[in-house]
Amino acid sequence: AMSKSAVKISSDLLSNPLCEQEPSFLEMVTAFDTAMKRMDSFNQEKVTMGLAEEGETGVFSNVFPSLNMAVKRREQTLQDYKRLQSKVEKYEEKERTGPVLAKLHQ
Repeated sequence: AMSKSAVKISSDLLSNPLCEQEPSFLEMVTAFDTAMKRMDSFNQEKVTMGLAEEGETGVFSNVFPSLNMAVKRREQTLQDYKRLQSKVEKYEEKERTGPVLAKLHQ
């Protein structure tokens, strides 16, 4: 959406009456318009390639079920880590008493 907006802005600048009066401004705006159109086409290619790669990943997950299981285990482990990290941060904020230090060490 951002690259589409940039192309629209560059097109609007090209239609500005100032471009007719100032040749140097017209040259700069034309270069800007060309760059924005190239960027938009490049972004569209990236999106298309990204969608194609997502489809390929689904195909490979069916071929290699162990890969899919490893990804699930990693996600679960990451969630556990974040949960435990938040507990550690809470204990670090509390007053340092015996039971709190024991739980923090644990």
